[in-house]
Amino acid sequence: MKIGIAGLGRMAAAIGARLIDQGHTLMVWNRTPEKTTPLAAMGAKVAGSPAEVAGASDVIITILTDAAAIDAVYGGGNGLLSGNVAGKLFIDMSTVRPETEVALAKRVREKGAALVDCPVGGSVVPARDGKLFGFMGAEPADAERAKPVLDQLCRRLEHCGPVGSGALMKLAINLPLIVAWQSFGEAFALCRDLGFTPERLVDIFADTNGANNAFRGRASKIATIMTGGDAGEVTFSLANAQKDARTMAEEGKARGLELPLIERSIACFGEAIAAGWGVADGSSQPVYWAKRGK
Repeated sequence: MKIGIAGLGRMAAAIGARLIDQGHTLMVWNRTPEKTTPLAAMGAKVAGSPAEVAGASDVIITILTDAAAIDAVYGGGNGLLSGNVAGKLFIDMSTVRPETEVALAKRVREKGAALVDCPVGGSVVPARDGKLFGFMGAEPADAERAKPVLDQLCRRLEHCGPVGSGALMKLAINLPLIVAWQSFGEAFALCRDLGFTPERLVDIFADTNGANNAFRGRASKIATIMTGGDAGEVTFSLANAQKDARTMAEEGKARGLELPLIERSIACFGEAIAAGWGVADGSSQPVYWAKRGK
């Protein structure tokens, strides 16, 4: 199948590599062309614009930062929707508010194409291995069209309802994770006078009911960050985590819901970002908070 990806962040690049491994013909575009180099070395074709990606592909995937980025990539004279895209399928995996996906779907339908929103749970390694958890929002017929591609990317794929449903579910499943990173920081702060090594501390927490899969998977990374060592590649930055938290808060407000834990987490993450931790992995929030004030 001819598949295009417009915008190559960490997740999109990993998904692109997975699609090449699965035998698809891939065309990619990125605002900064150097990010296309690894996929080009694997055989991907490099486009000069989003419009070129859309023109050459049957299925076009995007994973973009926010609503403004979506508008920039899909709109404009060289955007994904600038040419003839009738009959094509767009899959947007961005973590944004449902209203953003609903508005995008309308623009796509007006061009004679279809949109599925399918944000995913998981980070770079699961993306590369085809083990993401997909939350799909789509009309039934469009969901069936998207399923063969998404099944190659996801260990589990849930059709949550119409367009926008996937976006809402992604915000919901990310909320407890973000709150948890802050809660571990507060727990570590309580323990800091016990004199435990970072390795012992995270090992104890990882073996308790309070730990989640994300904590267990990043326990060694957290211990390394505590000692000031190199924790390796950042899979999801603290700044991006706060961006997602703000999106959750906006959606809650629009629905008349109180989300006090996420509101407080936004402020706590903001403090870490102001202290220079924004580019660090999101799992560094517990480390920042445990050392805060020392």
